[in-house]
Amino acid sequence: MEFTASQIASFINGKIIGDENALITGVSPIESGEAGHLSFIAQDRFIHYLDASQCSVIIVSEDLLTKDHYNSTIIAVKDAYLSFQILMNLYQEMQGRKEGVEDGSSIHETAVIGDKVYIGAFTYVSEKAKIGEGSQIYPQVYIGKGVKIGKNCKIDSGARIYDYCIIGDNCIIHSNTVIGGDGFGFQPTPEGFKKIPQLGNVIIEDHVEIGSNCSIDRATIGSTVIGEGTKIDNLIQIAHNVKIGKNNVIAAQAGIAGSTTIGDWNQIGGQVGVVGHIKIGNQVKIQAQSGVNSSVNDKETLYGSPAISYNDYLRNYVHFRNFTEIVNRINNLENNSKDKTNE
Repeated sequence: MEFTASQIASFINGKIIGDENALITGVSPIESGEAGHLSFIAQDRFIHYLDASQCSVIIVSEDLLTKDHYNSTIIAVKDAYLSFQILMNLYQEMQGRKEGVEDGSSIHETAVIGDKVYIGAFTYVSEKAKIGEGSQIYPQVYIGKGVKIGKNCKIDSGARIYDYCIIGDNCIIHSNTVIGGDGFGFQPTPEGFKKIPQLGNVIIEDHVEIGSNCSIDRATIGSTVIGEGTKIDNLIQIAHNVKIGKNNVIAAQAGIAGSTTIGDWNQIGGQVGVVGHIKIGNQVKIQAQSGVNSSVNDKETLYGSPAISYNDYLRNYVHFRNFTEIVNRINNLENNSKDKTNE
């Protein structure tokens, strides 16, 4: 697709500085821009690219601009990052959505398929499953018995959604993620570990995005719940009966053990481990690679393993880095004290 600077500015209510007819045929990172491409600058640390970039058009946060003329055509906006996101979403919508059922897929006669749904080749839709209007189910997806998928969802190739799980509207589930596998429940007996039946399901509320290769286990009884607006990165394990609230972000390789409850608007870093049966409040920040083994109050920031207050960790780490020197100083003091005692 081709767009002029004027057309782009109209989508984001921007002000043009330069040639309004400058033509755009692609996008580039600002560090490696090229002629005919669009990029953006939203932070002061990238502002030097304004004079160095080869991009034909650059969207720039207006408070970063200091001149009336630049080599590239500038579209000045209040927030360049947000404006660029708007453009990317518009572009994605322009690509259109597929509709219909491709050859090789299998849909049970009792399944209910909404209008304008796409079901890719070699996808299996089980009995009494329901797929809402406008949803896109890509090839090689498994949808189990009684599964409910809402409107305008996207389920990428290779995802598996087990029996009776529920997915809300406008959700995205990326490739090879498993929703509703058995929780890790075993009872020790003299003969070994006996499997405890996992009879619950998973409920994913509206506007949730789940990355690739994630495992979200069904509840033993009841439901494992992922709250509205929560975003989950790749390679994440969420165990049985976990309850996650609204608008959380969880980075790659995090693991949350069973029956833990997490509130709203939390940020959980990569490789964080959370033990089971605890409660994490609202607006909590947990730094990457932290291990959380006790409940957390609202608005705390944690770091370390076991995780403690982020500020306490930084203060203590200063001493840890100098630990050998501190031990040597103590030994010297003790030796000097013994020498004086012996005199």
